[in-house]
Amino acid sequence: MGQDNGSQADRTLDGRAVASINSDLTSGVDLTKARRLTENAAVAYIADVKGGPFDIDAATAQRLLASPNPDGRNNADVVRPWMNGLDVTRRPRGMWIVDFGLNRSEADAALYEAPFEYVKEHVKPFRDTVVRKRYRERWWLHSEAIPGMRRSFTHLTRFIATPALAKHRLFVWLPTDTLPDHQLVAVCRDDDYTFGVLHSRVHEAWARGVGTQLREVESGFRYTPTTCFETFPFPRPTDAQREAIADAARDLDRLRIGWLNPPGLSDADLAKRTLTNLYNARPTWLAQAHERLDASVLAAYGWPADITAEELLARLLALNLSRAT
Repeated sequence: MGQDNGSQADRTLDGRAVASINSDLTSGVDLTKARRLTENAAVAYIADVKGGPFDIDAATAQRLLASPNPDGRNNADVVRPWMNGLDVTRRPRGMWIVDFGLNRSEADAALYEAPFEYVKEHVKPFRDTVVRKRYRERWWLHSEAIPGMRRSFTHLTRFIATPALAKHRLFVWLPTDTLPDHQLVAVCRDDDYTFGVLHSRVHEAWARGVGTQLREVESGFRYTPTTCFETFPFPRPTDAQREAIADAARDLDRLRIGWLNPPGLSDADLAKRTLTNLYNARPTWLAQAHERLDASVLAAYGWPADITAEELLARLLALNLSRAT
């Protein structure tokens, strides 16, 4: 590694000669200059932090859902599907969670009898030991319930999710009745166009450039709303370009779902069909689907399909800075 204070004519970074060294110890396009864009604000969130063992398996969930309440209310109000990063990169485990929302009072939560008593037995002993007073006193509520994300969900039927940490930058659709864990970043958009742009090599190059690399490249990198999403300059497409991106995105999603869940496979064979394994193998059909998507996204920017990675980042940074000012 090297550090550039401007006094040396010759500079090296990781044992190789470079023209300059940026403040984040990279060379080339200086993405540390990128700024957060107001047009991307209040869209992507690090998802729910439960702060205790609120998560439950399917059998427990079905038992709680079937339990009656004194005033006839439905436990489906507070028992919902739950997913974390492993459910996206591997196979969904069919997990659920008890979730009393943002500000439900203890008295009102207690009227959901079986879910409340479950949380009282399994979560309260843990929360009684935590340092933060608010978490101890409001033990039936998740530690950080992410109000902005939840408000956005009320207007959507689905949202885009990506693991906070992953080898491959994967985006998937999840229904808004599923509560995402903080190991996922929730992008509160329900259109195929946004999904397509995010899953293009344009956004991946940007996210890898501004994200946090962990150890070796194979370990993946961390994706955060502030650095990776809020700084990203989306294209401003024509209606035809927008629909071309959306069509390519729908096709990619359809093919992936078909590969993940084909009929007739044993449970053992299905267990091997994960998005991580798919992108490790990267069969020709997947590469072609991404090439079509990449070409449509680059066309919306007005850039050539064979643009180099360095030039791509340079143009994205120029767009970011022009919009930020």
